[in-house]
Amino acid sequence: MRLKTLEINGFKSFAQKTNLEFDSPVVCVVGPNGSGKSNVVEAIRYVLGEQSMKSMRGKSGLDLIFKGSKSLSKGSRATVSIYFDNSDKVFKLSNDGGENINLNYETISISREVYSDGLNKYILNGTEVRLKDIHNLLASVNIGASGHHIISQGEADRILNASSKDRKEMIEDALGLKIYQYKIKESDRKLERTEVNMKEVAMLRRENAPHLNFLKKQVEKFEKVKQLQIDLSFLYREYLKKENIYLEAEAGNLKIERNKIEDELKIVNVKISTSSIENTPIANKKIEELGVTETKINEIRLRKNELERKLGRIEGMLEAKENKVKLAGRCPLCGNEVRETHLEQIEKRTNEENELVELKKSRTDVLTELQKIEVEEKDGVGVIEKLKQEINKELETLRDLEREKFVFKVRHQELSSSLELILIKETNLKSRTEAFENELKEGVSLIGREILAFKDFEVIEDVNNITQSSEELKHKIERLKIKLEDAGLGNGADILKEYQEVSQRDEFLAKEIEDLTKSIESLVKLIADLKEKIYIEFKEGVKKINVEFQEFFSLMFGGGTGSLTIVVENKKKKRGESFDDESFEISRDDSGELDIAFEQGIEINVSLPHKKVKELHALSGGERSLTSIALLFAMSQVNPPPFLVLDETDAALDEANSRKYGDMIEKLSKHSQLIVVTHNRETMSRAGILYGVTVGSNGASKLLSVKFDEATAIAK
Repeated sequence: MRLKTLEINGFKSFAQKTNLEFDSPVVCVVGPNGSGKSNVVEAIRYVLGEQSMKSMRGKSGLDLIFKGSKSLSKGSRATVSIYFDNSDKVFKLSNDGGENINLNYETISISREVYSDGLNKYILNGTEVRLKDIHNLLASVNIGASGHHIISQGEADRILNASSKDRKEMIEDALGLKIYQYKIKESDRKLERTEVNMKEVAMLRRENAPHLNFLKKQVEKFEKVKQLQIDLSFLYREYLKKENIYLEAEAGNLKIERNKIEDELKIVNVKISTSSIENTPIANKKIEELGVTETKINEIRLRKNELERKLGRIEGMLEAKENKVKLAGRCPLCGNEVRETHLEQIEKRTNEENELVELKKSRTDVLTELQKIEVEEKDGVGVIEKLKQEINKELETLRDLEREKFVFKVRHQELSSSLELILIKETNLKSRTEAFENELKEGVSLIGREILAFKDFEVIEDVNNITQSSEELKHKIERLKIKLEDAGLGNGADILKEYQEVSQRDEFLAKEIEDLTKSIESLVKLIADLKEKIYIEFKEGVKKINVEFQEFFSLMFGGGTGSLTIVVENKKKKRGESFDDESFEISRDDSGELDIAFEQGIEINVSLPHKKVKELHALSGGERSLTSIALLFAMSQVNPPPFLVLDETDAALDEANSRKYGDMIEKLSKHSQLIVVTHNRETMSRAGILYGVTVGSNGASKLLSVKFDEATAIAK
């Protein structure tokens, strides 16, 4: 057995240190829903380097830390450690240069820590390492990044739903070929860095003298300002792009909303004009009162928006003023505190401090007024709801036609109010658009016309989240503009140092060109050899998987056939042509030239007994579950990982299939340790150790463990 211990501390529902020992080939984790048993699986995902918060049911690292309960305080960090037996020294790890790192440990421990600020740490036998190192280490024992060794409920048929190319990557991972992929990627990175270095050398040798002269004479004077401009340029591009997206989206939304309201108003007006029943005076009065109240609410909201913008401006001014107060108390020549004797400086600081107090008072006044407006808004909304209820109650007492007319009257008023609100929004949008245009003009004057390239900036945020981030960027931009105005000329020391370093490096880089050329040739050959090795081992691996897949498939369905097919599209490699795509196969023709065919991926072929079904999409949910289980188990048999985690993959199985599933578990346990989260009694009966997860009185998850043989003896 390879997996020894899992240690969880502060992770999700496990507030306190919890240890799971894996002394049996099959270990089951059981417990009621909500007890935290799935958190055991997620802890394993987490410590092995999982980066998807979604797969761990969280949005950020903070969601992985115990959130506290009535009797326990929330945690400040979460730690998960996993321990493997390495007595046979099977774990391997190499550095960036391809040299093996000494791992002469009887036990390999991997720990991952996350803190409340989102910081992650990876620790290998007490030494902090990179995530890349963890992936390389695990790949050496066939634990790949695709997570084929962890199969969760609802994800069992992920391989069936995946694209053919993704399936190929999963199978490569299961076959232990990721270690070669990592070496290829590392070699590609080295190759790219080497080629970039050569280009840089050539460029430096051509342009070295004028470039350094320019740095010496010009850049030393403006480096500080230039850096501020660069920072401001990056902020401007993102801010202008986001603001432009928001303005366009908001304009489009308002136009659609206005057209929708106006169209409905036309219909409502026709309905009202064609009705012959007169409105009741009481209803009219309340409708008018409703209109007045809604208009008042709209005015309140407009005032609220104006105050919020005013508050933003005051806060910006406060920050700038605080900086000036700090500077006002220092001597402009020496930078020291002025002497409790410099009356002019003292008076200047006093004036600045007085202005700061006034700004803080203004901010307090605005906040107070905002609170009052929010109370008015809440009261107004209550009045509106009350009026609507009273109007509806009166309308119900009228005859059908009267009710219809009152309903349309109320709807007319609602639509009119909505139209007024749209007008307010359009006015605000116009003001914001003008502010955007002014900001753009100011940006051009500060940085130059290259700022207009903001349109090419890519934004991955959802439109609904842009407004908040745009405001944050605006505050940063205002602070940078203030710094840019206050910035003086630099002394050029850094630029001079860079000039000297580049001069000294020029001769060294010239001597390196020959070595770099040899390195490129060596790397190109290494990459080709690795890709050919992957191709050959992949084809052989698929053949082996098909043997196991057929056996498991036949066992699960009582017959039938299941197999994998490699789908490729041939393309002859031209002399001197290179390919960046890693998904290809290699063969040699009679002349020894390499032929390359780009692979489309892997297709799954099934034929159920006594049925004509041969397409995956035609399988039922249960059949898909059985098929995916059979395939995943087959993949595990060909190149077994040290352990497999099965998270309720037996949930959809009936009693007969549960027994077959249990038989397969026993077969798999001969090659890999199994950690099984289950509710299935049949599955539990195959375990040597049962861990029960429950919620303790302190609101945190805790474990109860029992060896199955002991439990059976006690039961007898």
